[in-house]
Amino acid sequence: MSSIPLPQTDSPRGLAYAIAAYVLWGGLPIYLKALSHLPAAEIIAHRIIWSLPVAAAVLIWQGRSSDVLAALRQPRLLAMATLTAMLISANWLIYVWAIANDHALDAALGYYINPLFSVFLGATLLGERLTRGQFAAIALAAAAVLILTVQAGRLPMVALGLTLSWGFYAYCKKSLPLGPNQGFTLEVLLLTPFAIALLIWQALQGQSHFTSGGWGQTLLLLGAGPVTAIPLLFYANGAKLIRLSTIGILQYIAPTMIFLCAVLLFGEPFDGARLIAFPMIWAALVIYSVTLLRQAGQRRRDRRQLAAQRMQ
Repeated sequence: MSSIPLPQTDSPRGLAYAIAAYVLWGGLPIYLKALSHLPAAEIIAHRIIWSLPVAAAVLIWQGRSSDVLAALRQPRLLAMATLTAMLISANWLIYVWAIANDHALDAALGYYINPLFSVFLGATLLGERLTRGQFAAIALAAAAVLILTVQAGRLPMVALGLTLSWGFYAYCKKSLPLGPNQGFTLEVLLLTPFAIALLIWQALQGQSHFTSGGWGQTLLLLGAGPVTAIPLLFYANGAKLIRLSTIGILQYIAPTMIFLCAVLLFGEPFDGARLIAFPMIWAALVIYSVTLLRQAGQRRRDRRQLAAQRMQ
C-alpha cells in the first residue's frame, strides 16, 4: 500500500472539516448531559449501532465498501481492528460516564494531556528523539498530574483513562492498513454484535430506556450515532488536507470547549489544585505548540533548500 503524501499547505476545505470536527467534539458534553440519567453502557451501545448506518453510507457513496469486506477476510488486520475497536469503546465509556457524573473537567484535562502523551509514546515506543521543549512540556504535564494526585489522594483516573485509551488508540490506528473511514466502519461493525446483545439483554430484563422515556429520549439515543460518526468522518477527511502542525494546534479546541462547558454550564468547581494544575497544562501545551511550529518551519526551510539545490 503506497503512503499518502502529507499536505504542505492548509486547504480551506480541510480547515473547515477539521474545525467542524473539533467544535462538534467540544459541544458533545451538552448532548451527553441530556442523557446522563441513563447507564453509560446503554448510551455507548446506541452510539455504536446508530454510527454504523452513517459510516456505511459514506463508504457506499465513496465506492469503498469493498475495502471493509476484504478486511473481514484478513485475520491479522481483523485482530488489529478488534484492538482499536476495544480501545475506542473504552474511551467512549469513560467519557460518557465522566460527563454524567460531573467529571467533565477531568475529561478536559485528559484531552489536554493527550497530545503530550502521544509525543511520549513516540519517544518510548518508536525511538523518536524528544526536543528540550517537548521534554519540558511532558515534565510540566506530569507535575500537574502529580499535584492533582496529592491533593485528591488518588490518581485522576478519568483524565488518565481518557489519555491512555485515546493515545494508544491513535498509536495503534496508525498501523491499521485501512483508510480512516474504512477503519472506523470496521470498528463499529465489530462492536455492533456486542452492542445489540447488551440492548437485547436490557430489554429482556425490563431495563431498556430506548422507548420508555418518551420521543425526546428516543431521538437523542438515535442521534447518538450521527453525533459520534460525523465528527470522526469530518476529522478523517480534514486531516488529509491540512498540515500536521495545524492539526496539533486545532486539537485544543475540543478540550477548551469541554472545560468551558464544565465550568460555565455544569457548574463544576474550578478551585484548589485545579487552579495550579490546569495553568501548568496550558503552559505545557504552549511549549509543545511552539516546538511543533518550529519543527514545521524547519521542514519548510529544508524543502525550499532542497528544491533550490535541485534547480542548480
